Amino acid sequence: MMIIVTIICALVVALVIGLSLLTTSKGYAYKHTVDPHPDQQATEEKNEYNDKMAD
Repeated sequence: MMIIVTIICALVVALVIGLSLLTTSKGYAYKHTVDPHPDQQATEEKNEYNDKMAD
């Protein structure tokens, strides 16, 4: 009886470790992006508008 409990515990531990590694791997593979700062975006749009008007 004790050997069955030990085997079940070992399987549960292996499953938890495997799922943890899978989750960590997917987390590191995710491509993170950063939105531009609103002031920077407004300045770029203003510059593009001025360039169009200058032509």
